[in-house]
Amino acid sequence: MTSLLNAEDDADSGRVFALAAELFGLLSTPMRLRILSALCDGERSVSQLLEKIDTTQPNLSQHLNVLYRSGVLAKRKEGTQVIYRVQSEKAVTLCRAVCSQIAIEIDEPMAIPASERLVGRSATL
Repeated sequence: MTSLLNAEDDADSGRVFALAAELFGLLSTPMRLRILSALCDGERSVSQLLEKIDTTQPNLSQHLNVLYRSGVLAKRKEGTQVIYRVQSEKAVTLCRAVCSQIAIEIDEPMAIPASERLVGRSATL
């Protein structure tokens, strides 16, 4: 198995791993993944997001704020409404790839060799 990076400089690879861990940490909350999924089809207001995502308005707003401050989402005001949209297509692509792979593993557990699975057999889903 080869290393994740071919970086010669340990300082550069350390920074890369730190930033990757920060992004994975940001996306490690199921609610934030739901928000990204709801915004993949286009921008939505907070009230429209609440119709799609079963949570409270304060909880949703907290997660939206974290995603906005990190640069994953962008927002604009339209009258009294705040409209959110995806700012980082790369973050969405990453989420889509991982979530699609996990969905395949759940639906067809024997179709993926153990060495290629993201989720172990003993993982609780």
